Amino acid sequence: MTVTVLVPHESGLPFLADVAGVTAVPYDADAELPAAAATAQVLVPPFLATSEAVALTRQLPELRLVQLLTAGAESWVGRLPDGVALSDCRGAHGGATAEWIVGVLLAVYRHLPRFVRAQAEARWDSPQTEELDGKRVLIVGAGDVAEHTVRRLAPFGVRTTLVGRRARAGVHGIDEVTDLLGDHDACVLIVPLTDDTRGLVDAAFLAAMPDGSVLVNAARGPVVDTDALTAELGSGRLRAAVDVTDPEPLPVDHPLWKAPGLLLTPHVGGSVPGAMSRAYRVAAEQIAAFARGEQPPNLVENGY
Repeated sequence: MTVTVLVPHESGLPFLADVAGVTAVPYDADAELPAAAATAQVLVPPFLATSEAVALTRQLPELRLVQLLTAGAESWVGRLPDGVALSDCRGAHGGATAEWIVGVLLAVYRHLPRFVRAQAEARWDSPQTEELDGKRVLIVGAGDVAEHTVRRLAPFGVRTTLVGRRARAGVHGIDEVTDLLGDHDACVLIVPLTDDTRGLVDAAFLAAMPDGSVLVNAARGPVVDTDALTAELGSGRLRAAVDVTDPEPLPVDHPLWKAPGLLLTPHVGGSVPGAMSRAYRVAAEQIAAFARGEQPPNLVENGY
């Protein structure tokens, strides 16, 4: 039996062309679905699809799998019809996100935002900066992105500590995070957004971070209590670099835009030229497993 897969990008078709038992059909999420939608068993939503894309699943009577092109699955978990499984794209974007993490840590410690402002004002400002070498970085999240981050930070002489949901060899449990914060110069967030991680970084979490330390959010905006972060930044006690916010996009009048000690980027950590190719390679592996009658390795929800 041939598995019909709805693909949102023409560029994704070649990655599925050689997958045995699979026929890939392009579609436009903003237009009428093709006739093949009536028998499609797999839906690949657009990259960074919002929760509105979930409505597409109601138009696919034979749907059995939603294969994401992102690692974040929070818009889909618990919202699919009965019998429909969900697989994410874990492993596709870890390197790019880790590169962003290293980049913003270097920018914060070498005071690059200050120099950019001085350049814009044609002002020669030459203070002594800090360095990344020797810093202790606590990484909350112990998956693919964490592995890439550890490897990229090691050449800078950074000492890293991993925190996961549960303690295991080389990884501390999340219940230890408050005690660990005081011994680290920076805390990097790369956890998925779930009921357990929503609001994880609240006022108490931030209060446990040492004066002058840096919070880096490469996870999702709601993992951090925005008001608590804004208050800490306003006091000048902590610094931060965030690629995600709550809300997102950030309204033009939001206080985070002018918060001191904050480096903010607009959810671009994984937005690099090779992102889509890597995403479709991972997606093809997951869909190939499904076509063979197996569970995709990146299964998030089992609807089988």
